[in-house]
Amino acid sequence: MKKFLILIVILSASFANAQPPGYYDSAIGLVGEPLKQALHEIIDDHVEYSYDDLRDFILMDTDEDPDNPNNIILLYTGRSQNKNTFGGGANDWNREHVWAKSHGDFGTTPPAGTDAHHMRPTDASVNSSRGNLDFDNGGVQHPEATGCYYDNDSWEPRDEVKGDVARMIFYMSVRYEGGGGEPDLEVVDEVNTSPAPEHGKFSTLYQWHQQDPPDAFEINRNEVIYSYQGNRNPFIDHPEFLILIYDPTNAVGEFSQGIDFTMYPNPANEFTTINFTNSLTQSGKLHVRNMLGQLIMTEDLDPGISQFKLNVSTLTDGLYIISMEVGGKMSTVKLSVRH
Repeated sequence: MKKFLILIVILSASFANAQPPGYYDSAIGLVGEPLKQALHEIIDDHVEYSYDDLRDFILMDTDEDPDNPNNIILLYTGRSQNKNTFGGGANDWNREHVWAKSHGDFGTTPPAGTDAHHMRPTDASVNSSRGNLDFDNGGVQHPEATGCYYDNDSWEPRDEVKGDVARMIFYMSVRYEGGGGEPDLEVVDEVNTSPAPEHGKFSTLYQWHQQDPPDAFEINRNEVIYSYQGNRNPFIDHPEFLILIYDPTNAVGEFSQGIDFTMYPNPANEFTTINFTNSLTQSGKLHVRNMLGQLIMTEDLDPGISQFKLNVSTLTDGLYIISMEVGGKMSTVKLSVRH
């Protein structure tokens, strides 16, 4: 279901409680490529299952209807359907590779072809319509899946699962880095990517991640998959990791550091003051985002300044991501606001 901004702080707290203690310790404090690599090492080498296992019991468990244990929820239609209706008929359910298996040619073999973090039950005919399309906005509405749109090069899922789809795609790009004969998967800012080991469209998926935060169904699904595979989707547990890996102003994801500063106080109440080690030689921008990467405010940084006083009095209590871009470099820090 759709989530609202006022729930973000509560949801962020629930993520932290659900994670195994210490699971992400090696990733804390990292940004950019080092963070992506650390997350890869955390979630790599999961317990593998067969393609039949997904049909026979895993998807029945991960996608069970919380209001009817005899049913599962289908990804694109949102329909609650009896678990025993698996098949190839138009209204049966089958297994959908959200990262289309032709995008890297990994088929239905472990690990990528049977990784439950991107496998979802879908209406068979709707699955056929989606095929191996990249993800993007637009097209005509699908006659069987209200809220889903498609054209000759892209598929747009219903609003309630846009973020789910995005986090599955970004998970795959971190989990599969090419080692040990596995595919090296990357998210790119284009469509028509098959058969390359790529999926798009980065900018659209990034937006979907922000507009549709994880809900209770997705959070529970992550827990159930963890009980089987022993690994988690870090972007469900920590939606802010995406903002820390990828520069949101640059779809190819280059993220540089190098702006030396201190910030005090942190936690802050009314104001926090940023002191730059060296006066800025160029103009820049300061962005404040919540822990889902949604932009809250932007401030200009003028050349020559050595200090900037940030007014946080209008922000609600919680954690925020402060990023500064100056001369092609970026530095990021978390700020706690407590009134």
